[in-house]
Amino acid sequence: MLNLERLRTLDALARHGSVSGAALGLHITTSAVSQQMAKLEREVGQRLLAKHGRGVRLTDAGRLLAEHASRILSQVELAQADLEAQRGQVAGELRLSAFPTAARGLFPVVLAELRKAHPGLRLRSSELEPERGIAGVVRGDLDLAVVLDWYNKPMPVPDGLVKAPILDDPADVAMPAGHPLAHRDEVDLAEFAEDEWITWGEGEFCHEWLMFTLRSRGVEPIVGHRAAETHTQLGLVAAGLGVCIAPLLGRHPVPEGVVTVPLRQRVRRHVYAVWRADADRRPSIRAAVEALKTAGRALGRTADGPAEERTGRGDGGADRQDDGRGEAAGGTTR
Repeated sequence: MLNLERLRTLDALARHGSVSGAALGLHITTSAVSQQMAKLEREVGQRLLAKHGRGVRLTDAGRLLAEHASRILSQVELAQADLEAQRGQVAGELRLSAFPTAARGLFPVVLAELRKAHPGLRLRSSELEPERGIAGVVRGDLDLAVVLDWYNKPMPVPDGLVKAPILDDPADVAMPAGHPLAHRDEVDLAEFAEDEWITWGEGEFCHEWLMFTLRSRGVEPIVGHRAAETHTQLGLVAAGLGVCIAPLLGRHPVPEGVVTVPLRQRVRRHVYAVWRADADRRPSIRAAVEALKTAGRALGRTADGPAEERTGRGDGGADRQDDGRGEAAGGTTR
């Protein structure tokens, strides 16, 4: 009899391509991965791993069993979803992630509402960048992730996932109150060619989007500082160290000494939820998606696009009021 947890370890190793990657994805040690694989090899009576440089690779038998493991684990998840659907109860454990501003701007309301409405639901949330959230859902480490992409740079979503739009989030340029453009009602990105930009970390999706967008407007960006968190970026702006893109979701309160000005060519990011297609019938997933959509509607920024979209098998001069804008005391919006 094949052990399910050992098959899960093999599946993680096949997905990540290394023992350390599998250990990170499963939240266990590398030695635990090696022990599980050694036991699995004894169970099947064949070598599943072979040395490859400083790492390991799957043997032919390992690849064959990994393909079966992926299908078995998918069927197990589907069975769990069907059982939950038959009970019709929103219960059990639900593991969610969101990128930082969604974790701040959506999760407090959404998670509190879910806990109040469904006392039998155990919620486990984490703050993860979109790429890591999607990877966690694909691996089965997460049940649902709140992720984003930008109006001009979609985020690739792997096969076998379902996604649903939550809201469209407008973004402005944040600048020190003494900036020459701070008095303007609108600005263009090309006007910041000589400014230092405060951006996200190298290689992060939002950083790559900003570099791509600035260059498409004829601006070779001058990157002065990097910070993962919007509030850290705004703090650096308040100190007069540069300008940054400031999405509306989760940016309150804007620090004193910071002015946010809308862009003439409106910039929006699309916020949506993703989950595995084989977990689609779970009542807990459905409840979480509806709670997220309700929170998006409450913010007045309902997303465009289809209600849901499956991948593979298994976001001109708009009126600012339509963006649901408004600032807390502190910084200023033009």
